[in-house]
Amino acid sequence: MAKNTKQDLTAMSDDDLQNEILDNQTRLQKMKFSHAITPIENPLSIRDARRKIAQLKTEQHRRALN
Repeated sequence: MAKNTKQDLTAMSDDDLQNEILDNQTRLQKMKFSHAITPIENPLSIRDARRKIAQLKTEQHRRALN
């Protein structure tokens, strides 16, 4: 999973930001499902995915307030 800096997030368009959120949410659901069936190699990737979604949603909310 690539780490985005704050500059990367602010440079994204609103549509790109929304698409990135949806993609990450889908990826997280798939990881959770596969982890429930058979443990994945790195369970901390689930935490990283949740944090990534939170960063994206925070940027989206910040834009909505302005």
